[in-house]
Amino acid sequence: MISDIGINKPEAFFPEQPIAQFNQSINVTRTIKGLEAGKPIQITEFFSNGLLLLNELHNHLKKSLPNKTFQEQRAYRSAYRKISSLIYIKIVDHKLTVKKAPAIGWLAKLYPEAGSFLLPFSKVQGLNSSWQWYQNGILLPVLRNKIYPYYGVYFPTRFDHLILFDNWLKRYEGAKKSAIDVGIGSGVLAFQLVKHGFQKVFGTDTNPNAIIGLTESMGDTKMSRKIELDFASLFGKFEKQTELIVFNPPWLPATQDLDKNDEAIYYNETLFPKFFTEAKKRLLPEGKLVIIFSNLAQISHVTKEHPIETELSKGGRFKLDACLKRKVKAASNKTMREQNWRSEEEVELWVLVNG
Repeated sequence: MISDIGINKPEAFFPEQPIAQFNQSINVTRTIKGLEAGKPIQITEFFSNGLLLLNELHNHLKKSLPNKTFQEQRAYRSAYRKISSLIYIKIVDHKLTVKKAPAIGWLAKLYPEAGSFLLPFSKVQGLNSSWQWYQNGILLPVLRNKIYPYYGVYFPTRFDHLILFDNWLKRYEGAKKSAIDVGIGSGVLAFQLVKHGFQKVFGTDTNPNAIIGLTESMGDTKMSRKIELDFASLFGKFEKQTELIVFNPPWLPATQDLDKNDEAIYYNETLFPKFFTEAKKRLLPEGKLVIIFSNLAQISHVTKEHPIETELSKGGRFKLDACLKRKVKAASNKTMREQNWRSEEEVELWVLVNG
């Protein structure tokens, strides 16, 4: 039952005693030193005071941490995330208790029971952005209708890999009775499959918010009868063999233990071996296995290993049918991070068949 699935959301903080407060009259340098020592602080008076403190935290970290190479960017973001998690803001009756604060519908939707509590300011920023996307929807070049991503669900902000998949689907001549979308997320690949004539798509995800969000957004529409969901890893309850399996896994290997929010971005060392083992059982003899990937990990020097190439050379289960590639558009020139390596980035669509 969908009602039995717990939602991933920022954890409410109920301090046992009052914590130090921050406003524009408080010394910022001293505040940041306290944060580095593990002392939490609460934003008061104006919402903009939280923005000010986060901006000063960025300026402080830039003095001690380089932020140019891909690995340095990861270290910088990790340090920022750790310290900023101690900056809190108070919520009472589903509203932020500071002036000129945004109204965020998620506060009532995700915390119906909680009356008064604190949340990290950076998480509130995420809730605010997410609420705008959820309310207004996002138009993608490969779909006719907008998607409405639920809080905590990854959705694409660049579209090269979706266009690559859409172009492949236009030329696909196999049977279209069923397909499995492993890690359905915001549902984009599944919606593309339905658009191109697949009668039934089975989608799984380990993120409860993906299942809850898609169930809610599809409602009792025609789409809800074409897409069946399961809150589970890999193939979940879908045991029957199918003509097409689609997988858009994370593109970067994990360098540490993952929390739930990282699982859409980083993969652990067991993901691909388990996936290929299970995919072999579910693919019809003439079926196709499509994996959407990228050379991001190789060009950013995170790893030299390519998990799909490794499977083809050592797995003995599948053979290569096609590998299509598409250059990724350059990152926005508004970004402050060094991204020269982006000029080498390509998205990849691997088509494997039974070996």
